[in-house]
Amino acid sequence: MSYFITGTDTGVGKTLVSCALLHAFAAQDKRVVGFKPVASGCDDDYHNDDAKRLLLASNVQASYGQVNPYCFVHPVAPHISARDSGVRIEMSRILTSYGELAGQSDEVIVEGAGGFLVPLNEKFDSADLARELGLPVILVVGMRLGCLNHALLTMRVIADYGLECAGWVANVLDAEMPALQQNIDALCERIAAPLLGVIPYQVQPDARATAAHLHVELLEKPEAKTDQVHG
Repeated sequence: MSYFITGTDTGVGKTLVSCALLHAFAAQDKRVVGFKPVASGCDDDYHNDDAKRLLLASNVQASYGQVNPYCFVHPVAPHISARDSGVRIEMSRILTSYGELAGQSDEVIVEGAGGFLVPLNEKFDSADLARELGLPVILVVGMRLGCLNHALLTMRVIADYGLECAGWVANVLDAEMPALQQNIDALCERIAAPLLGVIPYQVQPDARATAAHLHVELLEKPEAKTDQVHG
């Protein structure tokens, strides 16, 4: 089974959770690879840092181009960055790259760009991509002020697109967030999918250490999906 990782916003820890999932599945002796179809913002080598982190966390040998078929220099919304580069993001190219990776892996962890509805071109957005790939979605909720609204709106869109939410992750972004546990409880009450884990605040996020906070067994046991993990 492969998964599409989305978030309540940009910068909420999608890459951290994606890499942690790769480590967790690799620990089960699975062949795993990360996939960042579209990335905005490149280093001096014209590669995206998030995509490079996914590649390092994978145990399947793949080229950078396979893992990140579309990479743009400017760190803005993908459709804008693509237009500025004279490129149109094509769904067919993404699906081809995904098929290549899926053919040599047990698990492909697909990390979306930005939030779930970020546009990719004039017709398609990230949610359309998840639907084209036919993958269950894992939602990363950045635990900070406003997260309840963002999380529940995203969950509604996931359902509207006819997609399954396989689970969600609470990633604590604000070390001093008031009523943190009450916010987590409120989401548990309103989201039918299992809480896969609570990631504590980290000054320097570490994906391998983060993997210990994820309960990936909830993804593999449908009967466990009604249970919730509280910290």
